[in-house]
Amino acid sequence: MTVDAHHHVWDLAVRDQDWITGPELRPLRRDFTMTDLAPQARAAGVDRTVLVQTVTVPEETPEFLALAEEHELIAGVVGWVDLTRPDIADELARLSDLPGGRHLKGIRHQVQAEPDPQWLLRADVRRGLAAVAAAGLVYDLVVVHHQLPACARAAAGHPGLTFVLDHLGKPPIASGRLEPWATAVRALAALPNTVCKLSGLVTEADLAAWTPGDLRPYADVALEAFGPRRLMYGSDWPVCTLAADYSDVLTTARGLTAALSEPERVEIFEGTATRVYGL
Repeated sequence: MTVDAHHHVWDLAVRDQDWITGPELRPLRRDFTMTDLAPQARAAGVDRTVLVQTVTVPEETPEFLALAEEHELIAGVVGWVDLTRPDIADELARLSDLPGGRHLKGIRHQVQAEPDPQWLLRADVRRGLAAVAAAGLVYDLVVVHHQLPACARAAAGHPGLTFVLDHLGKPPIASGRLEPWATAVRALAALPNTVCKLSGLVTEADLAAWTPGDLRPYADVALEAFGPRRLMYGSDWPVCTLAADYSDVLTTARGLTAALSEPERVEIFEGTATRVYGL
């Protein structure tokens, strides 16, 4: 059994994805739906997935929850709410009561787009994070590597909330540099309430010429820092299709973890996501 702990869907007729700009992202400027994903996931041996937010609008999360009710493949949803809204606790409760609300497992905000590098440490944001923890949800971190120190401070300040680092914190794979990313990732991993996704690596490398060897030093740092019980696999489909198809991403991840024991691989490809998200 394999869990894909990170993928997206969108329908441009429902809502624009305003982050898809420029020639490099042009291949993503079309619809990607569960009808597209499900056959690929099944063929790859994936039997459960986690659907993750893409845009910061309140309508998307209820739509994703309803979609999870329709598609048995989706076992969990990481949605979006405005962490700074005064009634965030009520909003989280409302979402949980919606059709498909039982699938709400976590919250995410596009922190990578925030100009304030200390955004996670703002008083209004910290209040929102506390509400996420009180609701029994986890918090996904989508950040770039220079924001990792603020992530560590936020996680230290909320020991009762599990923070899930998406895409290894977007290391600079295309450049071949490990530092200061590696030091920052190890500092985050030193906190017991942090987890990491082995996801999004192919699109941080050279899109046209990456090799598994390019990704290995970064995967090895994450494995050493978090360990298999705090590392989970995610495809980052359809963003991954800029560099590789769905099955190739999974095959690459399996290759990067091939030296581990079978129980350790089970954790990465099923156990961690199941436990952390309560799937």
